[in-house]
Amino acid sequence: MDRAWGDPPRPTRRSPVGQLVKSLISSRTRDEESLAAFRTLRARFGSARGIAAATPADVEAALAGVTFADVKAGRLVEALGAIAAERPDMSLGFLADLPVADALAWLERLPGVGRKTAAAVLNFTALDRPVFAADTHVARSLGRLGLAEGRGTADAGAVSERVTAAMEEWSADDFRVFHVQCKRLGKTICRHTAPNCRRCPLADDCDYAARAGIAPR
Repeated sequence: MDRAWGDPPRPTRRSPVGQLVKSLISSRTRDEESLAAFRTLRARFGSARGIAAATPADVEAALAGVTFADVKAGRLVEALGAIAAERPDMSLGFLADLPVADALAWLERLPGVGRKTAAAVLNFTALDRPVFAADTHVARSLGRLGLAEGRGTADAGAVSERVTAAMEEWSADDFRVFHVQCKRLGKTICRHTAPNCRRCPLADDCDYAARAGIAPR
């Protein structure tokens, strides 16, 4: 994919708790809308601690345009409240010193936090941990390629686990680059409906394209 598209942009590096907030409001929501909501939250509440102290109704009002705003508002308040109770400084820097599996487990016990969000917090931030973050677009693309099972959000956790386990020698940056390129593929070519296999730089190696009679296998 790098040969076809050139070097990909890197994800924005937020603080770990900032990435947690951004990831919790991103599900089933376009990036532009979730980013706008993230900025509104920051302007209205000032910090993660401010969100934790707010009511779910107040947080929901700041999430205009985000899908399932009521559910996400409740999870935000609960998850950040749980962090505040255990880590009064709201810092997640200690996760850099834990084994990756333990850091994932600590995050995944927070309300609303699954593998997708936990991996994003560890990989997309200054924590710089070697773990693969998979969203809907990534899971779909890899599922069709035959590199991982599944095509949707429900399988993103399994995709993250399989890719992370398979690429033991990869650095955190290697996983970030692979995530960005797979997501780009899923959003522009390997779409949920009407995938454009003839434009795909990986069509010759793709199970889905072979089954569609577009590329030989």
